Amino acid sequence: MQWRKKWSRSWDEVRYCSDACRKRGIRPVDQDLETAIMELLASRPRNATICPNDAAKLVVGEEWDRFVKPARAAARRLSVEGRVVITQDGRRIDPSTAKGPFRIGLT
Repeated sequence: MQWRKKWSRSWDEVRYCSDACRKRGIRPVDQDLETAIMELLASRPRNATICPNDAAKLVVGEEWDRFVKPARAAARRLSVEGRVVITQDGRRIDPSTAKGPFRIGLT
């Protein structure tokens, strides 16, 4: 989700980035991606991280490249819930402004 200035006063209440996103809602594959992220992290050492691609590969197999954006969105939702942290170059970043590759780790 991209940060928008108009959300600055009500960021805690923002759930969707657009009407299209709101209408689509959370699909079963989105929930599967969240579950895959948590399972992958649980199966690794406490300080290990994963790439969103890892979750996409686990959930959809060979067509994982079509699900990279939904996997990144799933990571962002988990981060907002406080279940994971998102990092770039080893530093914690704001999930709403993350651009480029990032890693997911447990909080």
